[in-house]
Amino acid sequence: MKIKKGDNVMVMAGKDRGKTGKVLQVFPVEGKVVVEGVNATVKHAKTRKQGEKGQKIEYNGPINASNVMLVDKSGKPTRVGYKVLEDGRKVRVMKKSGETIE
Repeated sequence: MKIKKGDNVMVMAGKDRGKTGKVLQVFPVEGKVVVEGVNATVKHAKTRKQGEKGQKIEYNGPINASNVMLVDKSGKPTRVGYKVLEDGRKVRVMKKSGETIE
C-alpha cells in the first residue's frame, strides 16, 4: 500500500472531498485508511449501570485508500511511485516533484 501511517493526505472522492488530514490508521488487507477529521461518525453507547447516562462517541471511520492522495509540500495532491536507490533501499517517490518520501 502506498499510503502509510502519519502521511498527510487529501480526500479525492466522497462526502469529505477536498479535506486534508493526517493518516491515523491503515488497514492494508481491506485497503482502507482512517484520516483525521474525515468520515466523522457517531456511535451511541447504552448505559451499563443504573443511574448512568448513555453516551455519544464520535470517531473517524475508515475510507477506501483509493479515494485519498498524498499531499506534497505545496499542498497539492500527487501520486506515489517507487524507486530503488543505489544502496538497494526501495523508497516512495512523489510523481509531481520527484522528491523521495523517507
